[in-house]
Amino acid sequence: MRELVRFRNVASMVGVDATARNVKRGQHLCRGEGLDDRIRLVLADACNSGLPTGRADFVWGEDAWCYVPDKAKLIGETARLLRQSGMIAFTDWVEGPVELTDTEAQRFLRTMSFANVQDVEGYVRLLSQNGSEVRVAEDTGRFPSYFVLSLEMIEMQLTYDVPRDGRVSNVA
Repeated sequence: MRELVRFRNVASMVGVDATARNVKRGQHLCRGEGLDDRIRLVLADACNSGLPTGRADFVWGEDAWCYVPDKAKLIGETARLLRQSGMIAFTDWVEGPVELTDTEAQRFLRTMSFANVQDVEGYVRLLSQNGSEVRVAEDTGRFPSYFVLSLEMIEMQLTYDVPRDGRVSNVA
């Protein structure tokens, strides 16, 4: 949001997060960068935000919808928030054309703390069911390499955080 306001000259934005810690941190960052008059962060469920219907020019999501368990409710809420000519734009972790095995999927979801992942066709179907015209929906194909990178980063951090007695401490 800070980048969109600063570099794309978006007049104002409202962010929704279900975690008080994330909202506080975001508010602190916005104040520190002098953007708190243009960015408002609210503590709410992304599937039931309480924000007014039909007032948003666009809804933006960036690699976060994988944390929301009910994708149908999420897409319904994003569609509800939009003005008639509004746009939904998002990136998310998606399952690619080669389906994960149950074991792979469980390891991935557990490791990444994701509720679940949708595939591109599933997002297109949900958007269409909620009255959205889908202009672009594509899989970048970067999922496998970023997953491996994420696992390596987690393993390196855990190695760093494990003291000599073998207990993990302060792992975020």
